[in-house]
Amino acid sequence: MSRLSTPLRVAIGIAAVTVGALLFLVPMRVQTVALVTGIGFALVGIAAALIPHVAEGEESRLGAVPLHSRVLGGVLVVLGVAMAVWPSAGAPGLAFLIGAALIVHGLLAMWQVVRGDGAREVARPSSVDRRITAGLTAVASITVGVVAFSWPVLTVMLFRFGLAAWFVFLGLQLLFTALPGFRAHSDAHRHRRGWIRTVAAISALVIALLLAYGSVRLLSGVPLPEPGPFYTAPANTPTEPGRLVRTEPLDEGVPDGARGWRILYTTTHPDGTAAVSSGTILAPENPSADPYPLLTVAHGTTGIEPKCAPSLAAAPFDDGAGTALREMVTQHGWVAVTSDYIGLGTQGTHPYLVGEAEARNVLDASRAAQEFDEISTTTDTVVWGHSQGGQAALWTGQIARSYAPELTVKGVAAFAPASDLFGLAEADKTEVGGKTISAYIASTWNRLYPELQLSEHLTPGSKRGVEKIRNLCFNGKDALPAILRGSQIPNQVFPDSLLDGEFGTKLKRQTPVGPFPSPVLVAQGLADPLVKPALQQNWIDARCTAGEPIDYRTFPGLSHMSLVAADSPLTPQIVQWTLDRWSGAAPTPTCNAG
Repeated sequence: MSRLSTPLRVAIGIAAVTVGALLFLVPMRVQTVALVTGIGFALVGIAAALIPHVAEGEESRLGAVPLHSRVLGGVLVVLGVAMAVWPSAGAPGLAFLIGAALIVHGLLAMWQVVRGDGAREVARPSSVDRRITAGLTAVASITVGVVAFSWPVLTVMLFRFGLAAWFVFLGLQLLFTALPGFRAHSDAHRHRRGWIRTVAAISALVIALLLAYGSVRLLSGVPLPEPGPFYTAPANTPTEPGRLVRTEPLDEGVPDGARGWRILYTTTHPDGTAAVSSGTILAPENPSADPYPLLTVAHGTTGIEPKCAPSLAAAPFDDGAGTALREMVTQHGWVAVTSDYIGLGTQGTHPYLVGEAEARNVLDASRAAQEFDEISTTTDTVVWGHSQGGQAALWTGQIARSYAPELTVKGVAAFAPASDLFGLAEADKTEVGGKTISAYIASTWNRLYPELQLSEHLTPGSKRGVEKIRNLCFNGKDALPAILRGSQIPNQVFPDSLLDGEFGTKLKRQTPVGPFPSPVLVAQGLADPLVKPALQQNWIDARCTAGEPIDYRTFPGLSHMSLVAADSPLTPQIVQWTLDRWSGAAPTPTCNAG
């Protein structure tokens, strides 16, 4: 084997550099990354098992491969072959193999450190230096391996670049050690190489520990305030929907020139039974003898647990078009009422993206505002909503006359609404945002529609991610952990068989189709990665064909969130459009434009 050492170094060195270059430069799916990475691990294993002291860059004194190197090489070959021939296992399985390879590598390296190479070798200062370096590197390898289990998709798709660098480094090391005279050169610079190795090992350990700490912080989320006694309904709560139960002043997050309150009021569950929901009221600072114009707001996705209620948030009035909302209250003298929806703040299952149920919560919040003694509002109202709230706003306009005839909806403005829920579920099923939203649907609809047995029919590897996301909110500092958890669900949450069955039928029933008795404005960013512009256009075309006079406004370059940002061109437009509805100006439908 000693005679074959140099040819092996050259052949495997070139192959390892090639593998690293492919991982760096070529776009790949998860399965392709697994295949190439598996080949790379197998090559490294062969090098460790057959080439003497490849990690040291020098021949052993006996020209033989130590036992621990042969064991390490064999393990890496087995893991590499498993990854290469089993790429369809999905990200969790692949991350397990990568993590296992790194942990095994670290444990075997640690065994080598403890075992040593004999008394004469241990006595050499350079050997002590190498053992310290190897120990630090081993701990770093084990730490990164453990972290890999927490980030299955990221492990495969992002760690590929780290693995690519590793393969290139090992390949170049093999090629350099095959050069004539390398050993003499290395003897002259042994001391320099020693401290460089030590610094590199310390750096690797620090990075690995920071990576582990950051993973724990990112994935665990940020503690949010839990609902207090205010959100618990008293024993004598009325069963009639739209009744005000209690209020309390709200100070945090209230803009200058305004007053705020939390409210608790009655509403209905999706099945029509009595329920209690919470919400907020925002009013101008200066009282008025005349009733304030009423703005009814349906908020976007904030999560599905009670702690995710907007009324508990540090910035309860920033959701959706928050800048426009503050302007309507502080500059134009309107009152804004927002429903948290059932299950956010209060107990019960949040009817997430169940359009009619959300609309009842929204209308009942406006009804309850009529009973608030601190202010007086009109029974005429304009409804706003963004994303989930956009769907709820459209449903609010659709059912207002039948559910709350005492209220008159003068206009509905929906910003990037989830108007075609089935289409979005189909289009976004493999994307990060779509997986997070699907996890919320899976958790809530499993309780709202137990006959679907959603929890028993999720795609393999999705259930754990769904359970983690369920407890994370989608507002404030908790939004990032929710997205990151969504990124680690390896496949679409709902299999196509579910989308094609009764579950898909229920998703289709959440599409608001009208009629809409009042003018409707829909705003859509054309760079929205979540609510696809093409799907929104299809919904608009269908409504126009059905005779609904929709005012559809598109905004090139704006995404799902930048559409409602403070500097968005939509902000002044939605303020003026709302004032026009109040003044009785003619609507501006675009169905027949251009």
